[in-house]
Amino acid sequence: MAISLDKLTGFHSRAMQVRTDSMEVISGNLANANTPGYKARGVDFQKAMQSANQDRQQNMTRTHEKHFEGAMQSQASIEFRVPLQPDTGDGNTVEVQAERNAFLENGMRYQASIQFLNGKIKGMKKALAGGQGG
Repeated sequence: MAISLDKLTGFHSRAMQVRTDSMEVISGNLANANTPGYKARGVDFQKAMQSANQDRQQNMTRTHEKHFEGAMQSQASIEFRVPLQPDTGDGNTVEVQAERNAFLENGMRYQASIQFLNGKIKGMKKALAGGQGG
């Protein structure tokens, strides 16, 4: 019986890619916090995961590991954020504290995915070793 690593880790590996993309967007927002007219952006996690699942279903086989890889896989799910506070007059919509909170939350969720994947891999190693540890 063949072992499918995609079935074992698929959701969490895609989630980690979306979280990585989100970190890049949040970092860009923080870097432009003082740029007049800059509009804060965010990654819609649900849309990005739906898109990743659709892409995976459409591209079930690849002949080379880089054929379907893109710079930012969740590009379609990047949207402008609606600010919670009124404009300060320069047109910038970055709310530094909200971005920092989003960065921390995203980082914790990324770490949780890593821990979950770690558990899956340990279980796989144990199964391959015949249940004698790993």
